[in-house]
Amino acid sequence: MLRRTHERRAAWFGPSILLAALTLSSLGGFAHPLSSLGQLRLTPEEVKSAHSLLPSETGSSGASSVREIVIHGDPAKPGLYTILLKVGPNTRIAAHRHPDDRMATVLSGVWYFGYGPKFDTAKLKQLPAGSVYAEPAGANHFAMTRGPVIVEITGYGPSGVTYATNANIPSPHHSAEH
Repeated sequence: MLRRTHERRAAWFGPSILLAALTLSSLGGFAHPLSSLGQLRLTPEEVKSAHSLLPSETGSSGASSVREIVIHGDPAKPGLYTILLKVGPNTRIAAHRHPDDRMATVLSGVWYFGYGPKFDTAKLKQLPAGSVYAEPAGANHFAMTRGPVIVEITGYGPSGVTYATNANIPSPHHSAEH
């Protein structure tokens, strides 16, 4: 009798460990693109606290005050992707472009955004939370913040970033003028 009980426990042990491992891997925080989770629901507070252990550099400004979090897909590879940009206060992002069309929504804060070959405050439009804008493929654009901002961007990769001039390429350790 003892042997059969042990065999029954052993038969359940393997699948139980597998189920636990799968559950834990799906709850592992934002350590990988969230698209592998299948269904995804984030409240505004969860978006604000989202972080990634593997942040993507593709398409981000490279500035220390800008953090990119991959929500879906991989911006470096062909296919649909969605990223969050968490931008610190008093950040200026110089004119740059991307090889792919991108659509963006301001989730929180006020984002100042403009189009053109160089940063120009006269061309900035104030975009409060809820605003939507486009980043057409190959079109130079620039932005700035006064307070913290979160922007969600969706595109079809592969993506990347090219600054309008080499002088605009930010240092990852410098966040005052980007």
